[in-house]
Amino acid sequence: MRACLHGGHSRDFCDHAQDPLAALVAAYVRQGFSLFALTEHMPPLSNRWRYPDEVALGRDAAWMAGRFAAYVAEARRLQAEYAGQATILVGMESEWYEHAGAWIEQLRAWHRLDLVVGSVHHVAGVCFDASPQGYAQAMAAVGGLEDLYLAYFDAQLAMLEAVRPEVVGHFDLVRLFDPDFPSTLSRPAVWARVVRNLTAVRDLGLVLDANVAAWRKGASEIYPCSSIVEAAKTLGIPFAYGDDAHAVEHVGFRYADLDALLQGQGFTFGQGAGPQGAWPVWHATPATGGGWSGSTLSRRA
Repeated sequence: MRACLHGGHSRDFCDHAQDPLAALVAAYVRQGFSLFALTEHMPPLSNRWRYPDEVALGRDAAWMAGRFAAYVAEARRLQAEYAGQATILVGMESEWYEHAGAWIEQLRAWHRLDLVVGSVHHVAGVCFDASPQGYAQAMAAVGGLEDLYLAYFDAQLAMLEAVRPEVVGHFDLVRLFDPDFPSTLSRPAVWARVVRNLTAVRDLGLVLDANVAAWRKGASEIYPCSSIVEAAKTLGIPFAYGDDAHAVEHVGFRYADLDALLQGQGFTFGQGAGPQGAWPVWHATPATGGGWSGSTLSRRA
């Protein structure tokens, strides 16, 4: 039994993806995924919030909203076509910026989406994950590297509380262009926000995205990194596989390696998330002895 709750970005509906949506769906089925989510990027609220590649291509926010509607229609068609072979969830990956909350809820309602993957790609109005230059620009906007982490996790908490996404996308994406991220995460103010946000994830009953795109792009650790995985385990937070696929070759990327990693850290795979607990995830066993404490989740240097 395999499942993926963050994937299915296609060239039909995403300008930085490579293959048709139908080809990605066929690849999931071929690889034995019994359940998988298609989570195309949400259309921007306005032209102000387009990605750099969308700006370069001259995309318009209104046109992209229409393209998203076409994505949902095609995803529903594929959902029906493969009924009996796999459970396909039709969802989206959200953004977070000024006034995004109401837009996300409108999109969720209008398109009757099965789930939302809640992600943060902007800090202080700057898209920080598209390039090192964008990352530097975001740092400059908030005052430095630590301030970028603090602003990111503050934005993430606001998103969690407003959107309540079923899945929390690449929890520590802010480390993307920080080669010394373990040191940055260990700073007291940063780690306090990590624990605060993980506690919110737990209290809201959400699932963390075990996102292997970091491996695919050459990083040594998945999103989130090992210290955060351990903290999430202490809090009893489940993880779902996310290949964040933007091409057929990304589908199922290093699934077995992730399974071995999480099971080696004491997680158990099985059903337990989503409606009626039908979505397969890796379950953590919370720490015993009266629950967690600040010392239990203190950052180890």
